[in-house]
Amino acid sequence: MNKRLDGRIALITGASKGLGKAMAIAMAAEGARLALVSRNREQLQEVAAQIQGQGGQARVFTADVTREEDVAALAAAVEQEMGKVQILVNNAGINLRKNLTEFTLEEWRSVLDTNLTSVFLMCRAFVPQMQGSGYGRVINMTSIMSWVSLPGRAAYSSSKSALLGLTRALALELAPEGITVNGISPGPFATEMNLPLLQNPELNAQFLSKIPAGRWGKVEEIGALAVYLCSGDAGFITGTDIVIDGGWCAQ
Repeated sequence: MNKRLDGRIALITGASKGLGKAMAIAMAAEGARLALVSRNREQLQEVAAQIQGQGGQARVFTADVTREEDVAALAAAVEQEMGKVQILVNNAGINLRKNLTEFTLEEWRSVLDTNLTSVFLMCRAFVPQMQGSGYGRVINMTSIMSWVSLPGRAAYSSSKSALLGLTRALALELAPEGITVNGISPGPFATEMNLPLLQNPELNAQFLSKIPAGRWGKVEEIGALAVYLCSGDAGFITGTDIVIDGGWCAQ
């Protein structure tokens, strides 16, 4: 039986844990060859070993995707070792939870650089590898904080709202070439980033009360969505954002 991503080369940033790891495992299971990227080589090697143990293919690349020179070196290394990237998942992200008036400029810039500027750098470097082939997939991990917000999320919401705008503009630029660009906006998922909420019984209960589905999302559900968006079946979906939040934004 043909796998949906057979032979595709997929690069995922922030692939060492959480949603990035889940998407990598799901795509590898559907035949993609994975380039796993983050700053933590040891964690990446664990993910690669898991994928290889399940019969998949994965290689590890370390880079700070907020640094222009790192991204340029990454693009050259991946193309030399694996070939041209056809699927790019911009998943690296950080969140600092504090009131706007408490932010230093350095903290503000760190959130914007990681969540937004890195995507610009990665797309600028890797989209040319897709062009001319008639196929390409870019997924930007936006957030329900692109659509709604909460106290203490000024930097995060700003970065993710801007990322949604970038996603739409790039989709229009690349649509004539058969390259789709979409966002995935996760709601509350049980990942390392949300450990402060998961481990606080009171905050956890507050969050669950706001989720109509009554539970945290499972990372495997993000993996399945990413596989679909990268498959041939999703070629007419571009310039949009898929909200996967258990009903949070519908309220």
